[in-house]
Amino acid sequence: MLISLKEALDYAERNDCGIAAINTPTYEMLLATVRVAERRNVPIIIQHAEVHEPINTIEDIGPVMVELAKRSTAPIVVHVDHGESFDYVRRGFDVGFNSAMIDASRMPYEDNLAVTQQVVALANEYGYGVEAELGVMPGREDGSQSTSSDPEMLYTDPEMAEAFVRDSGVTALACSFGTVHGLYKAEPHLNFELISELRERTGVPIVMHGGSGLSEAEYLECIKRGVRKINYYTYADKAALEAVQQLLEQTPDTYTFSPLTVAATRAVEANIEQLVDVLYRGAAS
Repeated sequence: MLISLKEALDYAERNDCGIAAINTPTYEMLLATVRVAERRNVPIIIQHAEVHEPINTIEDIGPVMVELAKRSTAPIVVHVDHGESFDYVRRGFDVGFNSAMIDASRMPYEDNLAVTQQVVALANEYGYGVEAELGVMPGREDGSQSTSSDPEMLYTDPEMAEAFVRDSGVTALACSFGTVHGLYKAEPHLNFELISELRERTGVPIVMHGGSGLSEAEYLECIKRGVRKINYYTYADKAALEAVQQLLEQTPDTYTFSPLTVAATRAVEANIEQLVDVLYRGAAS
């Protein structure tokens, strides 16, 4: 069933947990994520990022995401992830998405705020929630150009974050505090104190982007500090690739594609299930 972004975040607040927000640009990723949500009976967010348009356009995969969410026994949000323009967010709403992230974080502050305000005004017409980003995260959602070198230069400023949330009216704020998109090339160094300050000053749930590849202890500490939405993609996608490679090695005479999709789906399920078991620890079912 479809639920709002606010309902999912409220669940996280009540249960002191994090909501898994999984990018699902392929049917295998999508089906695996919905299956895990149903087995664990927890709210989850399925997302499509603008950077994944070359894999599937939002007009192609989006209606499938919406339909699976509506008929699911689990509570699910269908979210535009990293929409880079007002028009892209509107495209998501047009196909039935009920939540969105506008990412104008690489623009100057005033431009970021102006675009975010436009998206919030549009979302308010539908009663939808909006996530925005302040501070710049290395890499992109497709896993390219990720690096953890000198992340402090890109950290979100708490004073600016407080003003940004107040003036934009966003539901949640994605912040930079040491994670990166894609595969980690070095050990991540998370600034937990910064998370606490950002949460206290903004008064809204904090969103972690680049949520793949962290340790269990790091996830739990971030949740304790006020992170309520955890974006996840790269390591689940990597698990799918490794499962396909293994199957091809074990059965070199494979001549059809379908068994590969089954192996990929099962691998993603296992990977996301591990994540959910950490993020929702102690949450009421």
